[in-house]
Amino acid sequence: MLWIKTFHIVLVTSWFAGLFYLPRIYVNLAQTQDAGSTASLLGMAQRLYRFMTPLALLAIGSGLWLFLGYGLGGGQGWMHAKLFFVALLAAYHLVCGRMLKVFERHANTRSHRFYRWFNEIPVILLLIVVTLVVVRPF
Repeated sequence: MLWIKTFHIVLVTSWFAGLFYLPRIYVNLAQTQDAGSTASLLGMAQRLYRFMTPLALLAIGSGLWLFLGYGLGGGQGWMHAKLFFVALLAAYHLVCGRMLKVFERHANTRSHRFYRWFNEIPVILLLIVVTLVVVRPF
């Protein structure tokens, strides 16, 4: 199980790198008026999303493997809370994908300030999840 835990930590770290960077690309896309820059940033966003989606699936899959391997965390409130916040992270990932589709259609109506705030969500969720895992408050 320690190997699975090791891969899980690496996968989660890699997934979060994408969750932190993709919305930052959206900030730049929302700010630029240059067609060349837009095309370049859009290509970066598309490649990053295609790269981070398998990482997300593998991170969640390895997490479920650990969850099942350690006995489903029965009665452990911290684990149930963690799973809830992981579900929010998965939803955030999917919302990022929908936003990418909007940028691909050149239909974005949101400002760069919106994306700057949107970019803070995974930071907050990461803090909550790590706190739940380390402190196990429930």
